[in-house]
Amino acid sequence: MNIEKIIKEKQGTILDVRTIDEFRGGHVAGSINIPLQEIERRIEELKNMKQPLLLCCASGGRSGQATQYLSQFGIECYNAGSWLEVNYHRSQTL
Repeated sequence: MNIEKIIKEKQGTILDVRTIDEFRGGHVAGSINIPLQEIERRIEELKNMKQPLLLCCASGGRSGQATQYLSQFGIECYNAGSWLEVNYHRSQTL
C-alpha cells in the first residue's frame, strides 16, 4: 500500500498515537489523537472510523505497535511513521 498516495488523496483517517501533550505541541491538521495507552479501551471507536487508519507518532515506534495491535481486530491500518512526514505529505495536497 502506498501510504503517501493515501495521505495525498485524503483517504482514511490520520490517527496520532502520541501523548496529548505531544499532540498539543504540533500535529497534522485534521488528525485525531488517541494516545497509544488508550488504544485498547477505544477499539470499538477505532473500528467505526473511516479506514484505512494511518497511524503516526514521533518516530514510528508507537504507531508500529498500534498498527500491529489494531490489525489483530481486522482494522485496515498502516504505520505512517513520524507525524512530521505525514504532515509534509499532507501539505503537498493543499
